[in-house]
Amino acid sequence: MEITLAHSPDSDDAFMFYGLACGKVDTGSLRFHHRLEDIESLNQRALRGEYEVTAVSIHAYASIADKYRLLSSGASMGDRYGPVVVARQPCQPEELRGKRIGIPGLMTSAYLTLKLFEPDFEPVAIPFDRIMDAVQEASVDAGLLIHEGQLTYGAGGLHKVIDLGEWWNETTGLPLPLGGNAIRRNLGEELVRRIAGIVKRSIEYSLRHKEEALRHAMQYARDLDPGQAARFVDMYVNERTLDYGPDGREAVRLLLRKAFEAGMIPAPVSPDFVEADR
Repeated sequence: MEITLAHSPDSDDAFMFYGLACGKVDTGSLRFHHRLEDIESLNQRALRGEYEVTAVSIHAYASIADKYRLLSSGASMGDRYGPVVVARQPCQPEELRGKRIGIPGLMTSAYLTLKLFEPDFEPVAIPFDRIMDAVQEASVDAGLLIHEGQLTYGAGGLHKVIDLGEWWNETTGLPLPLGGNAIRRNLGEELVRRIAGIVKRSIEYSLRHKEEALRHAMQYARDLDPGQAARFVDMYVNERTLDYGPDGREAVRLLLRKAFEAGMIPAPVSPDFVEADR
């Protein structure tokens, strides 16, 4: 049986799924086909239930919970760090009110978190890897950076306005849940738990064999040097990626609750986590 596993073409996801992509993990009779797309495209495809297993934004999960569950492994959590808002000139966070801000998609957790911080701004959806250019070209007043841009904006002459992961932690005391791996409900409990175990073992393999997994991940590191790539991977692939943990699960519930209270999602959502079958 072939399972499509969709994720972003980024160094952290490449590191996470190295064990699967390079045949280091026993998958039995299952064969995994990797599909690489940007996170907002994956969010949109998940609305239609296209892939069996897919990376999604936690924000987007609220709209697909009828079709998907969240694997307990594969989360991207910002622990006192996260998406960064940048501008051409130094400015204060309160100055973002009313500004045109480039965002990586209306279903991303980064956009949701920025709206929770500052509800009053004009979002301009831009492919995530073009946002820094848009800020530099002054087509937007500020930009919301995800992925490697969180580490490289300074080299482009841009200035940090606010780190949303820092703000979220100061506000809630919790890590910021950004993305997770979702699995289609219609696969059935036995297969869902089996796949969950395979995904977890892939992450475990990469964490045990960091040097070789990092070499693989460098193919997707987008202008990061090896040191920066290692730092970025450590930020988003760690013990929290193996399992959300109690505070990670609480953070997901809280983010979704705040999203509903802010009118960002139409109904309350209780996340449904799948535990891995060992």
